[in-house]
Amino acid sequence: MTTTTITTTTGARRGLAAVLLSRRGSVYLNSPSPAAHTSTPTVDSLAGISLLEADLIERGFLLSADLRQALSGRTEDQLVTAGHDLLADIDAALGADRDHTPLFRRFPDSTPADTLAFYVDRVLTVLLQKAEQPCVLCGSNDTVHPVAPCAHLVCTSCFDGADFSACPICHRRIDVDDPFLRPQNYRPTAGTRRALPDRLRVLTYGGALTDRTTDAKTELTGLLARTGALSPQDTDDLSTLLDAAGDRSDLAWLPESIPGRATKALVLAWLLEEPDHHQVVLPAVISRITTATDVLRLAAVRSGGDAGLLTPTRFTALSRPLRRAMLQALDGLDVTLAAEDMRRHEQAWKHLAERLHPFEHATRYPNAALTFAALRKTTLTDDALSHTLRTTARRVPTASTNRPKVALALWSTQVETALAEADVRRALPLLAQRPGELLRRLDHMLRLADSDHAARVLDALEQAVPQVAPGVILSALGEIRTRSRKGAERVFFPKGGNAKAHIISDQRAPLAGTVVDRAVAILTGEILRRAGRLAPVDTAVLDAGLDGLMVPFAERTASRALVTLPRGSELPLPDGRTVRLFLHWMESTGSGRTDLDLSAAMFNDSWEHVGTCDYTRLRFAGTAAVHSGDLTSAPAPQGASEFVDLDLDKLAAAGVRYLVAVVFSFNNVAFDDLADAFAGFMARDEDGNTGAVFDPRQVEQRFDLTGQSRASVPLLIDVKGRTMRWLDVVKGVTGTNHAVHRHANDLATLGEGLTGLFTSGARVGLGELATWQAAGRARTVVVRHLDGSTTTYRRRPQETTETFATRIGTPNADDALNLDATDVHLAYLVRGDLALADGGEAYALYPAGLDARNVHLLGASDLVATLTPQ
Repeated sequence: MTTTTITTTTGARRGLAAVLLSRRGSVYLNSPSPAAHTSTPTVDSLAGISLLEADLIERGFLLSADLRQALSGRTEDQLVTAGHDLLADIDAALGADRDHTPLFRRFPDSTPADTLAFYVDRVLTVLLQKAEQPCVLCGSNDTVHPVAPCAHLVCTSCFDGADFSACPICHRRIDVDDPFLRPQNYRPTAGTRRALPDRLRVLTYGGALTDRTTDAKTELTGLLARTGALSPQDTDDLSTLLDAAGDRSDLAWLPESIPGRATKALVLAWLLEEPDHHQVVLPAVISRITTATDVLRLAAVRSGGDAGLLTPTRFTALSRPLRRAMLQALDGLDVTLAAEDMRRHEQAWKHLAERLHPFEHATRYPNAALTFAALRKTTLTDDALSHTLRTTARRVPTASTNRPKVALALWSTQVETALAEADVRRALPLLAQRPGELLRRLDHMLRLADSDHAARVLDALEQAVPQVAPGVILSALGEIRTRSRKGAERVFFPKGGNAKAHIISDQRAPLAGTVVDRAVAILTGEILRRAGRLAPVDTAVLDAGLDGLMVPFAERTASRALVTLPRGSELPLPDGRTVRLFLHWMESTGSGRTDLDLSAAMFNDSWEHVGTCDYTRLRFAGTAAVHSGDLTSAPAPQGASEFVDLDLDKLAAAGVRYLVAVVFSFNNVAFDDLADAFAGFMARDEDGNTGAVFDPRQVEQRFDLTGQSRASVPLLIDVKGRTMRWLDVVKGVTGTNHAVHRHANDLATLGEGLTGLFTSGARVGLGELATWQAAGRARTVVVRHLDGSTTTYRRRPQETTETFATRIGTPNADDALNLDATDVHLAYLVRGDLALADGGEAYALYPAGLDARNVHLLGASDLVATLTPQ
């Protein structure tokens, strides 16, 4: 599975063709007509293919030779249909299927130099201008006319209708047929230098339409193997792939175990969508439920709720067979563990109990009834239910019925009590029962422990780590390896529907260096051991450019994006090119008039606020940062777009070190309430008023604005370092009339805190993980450096995996290897520009020319998922 993600309208699922185009770079075509097998392509067909190639290049895509050959065998009608559908999917991915006319059509040249003077002119016009009177600004006669539908009186001499795309007074969209608007008088100058984007991809021929199902099954298998929660885009794709490749009547494709809990709920709910198949699927559903929370997630998804249980769900009615199946699944679980799971979502379970009616089936499913009785604190009397509950409780070692209510001794209560009393001796054996919880609380345990107990904690860690999910190990490793030094701040990403970072002062004392070193060795050693269990290869290639990327975390809240970039990752920005931020949104019927604002906050080396570029200040330092103007409404179907041009050289000269990009909802409308909302950035070669304002060829990233948040902080630019760090977080705001300068202090805290987090080593880098996997699997590892040179490392006799992994990237290298003459079966790349042997595996941030038919394409999440416990 690739890392490039194609998105459609906010919140909408994309079709199977778009899913496979995104994940595999594959295009599927109707079977050619019988005559096409023997006939020579016509001149018109070849011309059509050339035109399609030109259109694709303008969007940053190329045709592979085999896809071009396959297209040449189609009829003209088939070619037109295939080209139209392909371009439509790509335009939706890039955002090129929307109107992107800014307020000032000649942006950036026509953006006012004095924002305050422009504002004063607008205010004077609103307060003083009268119909059929001379213009209050210039005194001209017969030049003042109302515009529709806002009816503001506008002077055509003072406000150029060829430049404005909306009312110059209120900046709301106006009737496209209003005489004030004269867009035909403006034609952008054609650009002369337009480089291809870094994300350039070669599209390959996936086969006939019938081949799509096979490839869909391959992608579905990869998603079902993921250990962590899926991103929103992967969740959408899962639904599409299930509809295409899943079969409710034959479950041979369904794995016995689905490690991702939320993924499991989505799949089981999909299986239960057709009542006619319940006889086949219900046993499969019951057998795959291993915790009480699995039942709750399943019920939530079937009711249209969240598989992650992050938001309350209004549970819908359940059919009798399904109700009994859920109670049967609960009845087969350990009562104490099930009761503990229920405590984590107490209110949700009480609401679900109203649909399950567990006490009506207490005799048939006594364990389930006892669990609900403990949750509800049911009072025991002399009735039949109480008798059943007492009888069942006698078989549960941790249950007690001495009091009028059923009581269960819960593991979590015992652990929290022991930790609150700083009793490491009592807490350690309890945590050892659940290895994942031991790793999550490792730092806390080591802080509480003296030297003797710290050794016992580390011994328990060594015993527990082979059973823990890889994502938990990597999170614990990143956290613990920074604990030998005093930290200034702690950064949390609380579980929730939005990626909101919480930053507090770090009050923890450092841990002893010897303790940290042993913990790191244990955790790293386990990752290397798991990598060594994967299929061995002779040669692996590793790009040094991956060092700026992070291992994915908190994917549940990741934005749907053109390029799936793990949160916290840093990439270089091209030298000598303008960065153009863009924003587009469209109101829905329920949202009413909505005003989103694209803004940039600038800070110096000390994170002191030095300037802004937004609707309150359209220019910063001349042309260092230029805003396209503030549109204040976005009615369908046109919507509204805003842009900010950034000249990094001029920003640096103006004393700017860091720039934080922000999107605010000025009038407090949530992003999810809009029909469409997305943003991104381009890397432009042109200067000033050249080329189209929105050039899909130059789009490097495009992402959806979703959730109930009103402020998004997508990225941070290090002006001096010429890098972009992908943050993908939201900021909590209240009220209306948001402007970036009012939030400057909070943005400085956020930017500094996240920069510190991702540069401290507290998050494992993707380059590190790739190095460990390459060391565990390959006999020879070749590192490709940013300057194009390579360094070769061969595992030496008696060299351990740990030693080999440590040596990779150091000057202690071996004789060079000619990659052009070597079969490479494993690669971790920034760009897929390396020829791999058939059947090889590759991660590439930008897949470029890698062909999914010959190479198994991996996403960043797949690199983690491959390291599952044995």
